[in-house]
Amino acid sequence: MATKTAEQKTATFIYEGVDRKGKKVKGETTGKVPALVRAELRKQGINAKKVVKKREVSLGGKKKIKPIDVTIFTRQMATMMKAGVPLVQAFEIVADGLDNPSMKDVVLKLKADVESGSNFAGALSKHPDQFDELYCSLIDSGEQSGALETMLDRVAIYKEKSEALKQKIKKAMKYPATVVVAAVIVTAILLLKVVPVFEDLFQGFGAELPAFTQFVIGLSESLQNNFLFIIVGIIAFSVGFSQLKKRSEAFRNTLDRLILKLPIVGDLAFKSTIARFARTLSTTFSAGVPLIDALDACAGATGNVVYRTAVLNVKEDVSTGQQLQFAMRSTGVFPAMALQMTAIGEESGALDAMLEKVAIYYEEEVDHAVDGLTSMMEPLIMSVLGVLIGGLIIAMYLPIFQMGAVVG
Repeated sequence: MATKTAEQKTATFIYEGVDRKGKKVKGETTGKVPALVRAELRKQGINAKKVVKKREVSLGGKKKIKPIDVTIFTRQMATMMKAGVPLVQAFEIVADGLDNPSMKDVVLKLKADVESGSNFAGALSKHPDQFDELYCSLIDSGEQSGALETMLDRVAIYKEKSEALKQKIKKAMKYPATVVVAAVIVTAILLLKVVPVFEDLFQGFGAELPAFTQFVIGLSESLQNNFLFIIVGIIAFSVGFSQLKKRSEAFRNTLDRLILKLPIVGDLAFKSTIARFARTLSTTFSAGVPLIDALDACAGATGNVVYRTAVLNVKEDVSTGQQLQFAMRSTGVFPAMALQMTAIGEESGALDAMLEKVAIYYEEEVDHAVDGLTSMMEPLIMSVLGVLIGGLIIAMYLPIFQMGAVVG
């Protein structure tokens, strides 16, 4: 029997019981069999009333883990560590406060791995979908230097700033996109349901309709006859575009280059890319990561092929002994302000601080650009909606007005 127990694999168990003060407690822990789990809990002062093996549930059947979930986890872990809470206990506390069950599962798996002897970075690396190479590298640096709580705080700030930047970009794109979609839906409803009613009414007039009205009626008839084909075409285009973007690197690279050349949107993409580059390089460099490795991490964080290629070129130049400012200048894609601040940082030995200032400046620029774009788009969108919807209404009432003028 002892041999059989020893051969049991470690599993996760859910327990419920009372502690030394008589307070009800529940949670999860790892063990081989319920009896051993109860014994281990007794050593911790917990009298377990119920110990059951946890059924593993695929994350695919649960709520998807979003970057904001990882950001919240990082900030809470940083707070716990700063307060002097032991790492394993911090996992428990943070897991209890998470709303997303999938993220809670990940945190509990991290706890189990750390309890079994793995370091924090090693446990994180088992979940690459949630914690990328940069994240794991920074945490590993914190563990190696004995300043994990400080590093967690830096990573939390980095994630918070990155998420805030993403939200600003989404805010700039979401409003006009929503209004355009609403306008298309309203226009389609008018053409499919309202215009045919007026068409039936106009047939009894016995007179030639105005050219504008005939155009709108023709548009309505075309939409009615080809409605299913149009819907299928839109769906096919959306799916095809999504799959092409997902599978074709050349297509993604072309889109990245095109976005930078677009008016207004290109400027917004440029500023956000520089902000991400500066923020990432500042965080990694201040964490003690060698500049070459830091640049490697920055290349992926830029989010645009033009700057990813440029950063990789900078990395090659720096590895040959060239100064960072000169390597950046030779690419021709970095703004003068970023180049000057980098030069000052290298000369003064405060490169991370100067890069952080660059990041703050361009993050504020993105904020201003988003506000300006929103302010500019509002009257433009209202004008387009007015012309579109108003034009349809005028087209339908124009024959009635003409008939009234003739009768008068």
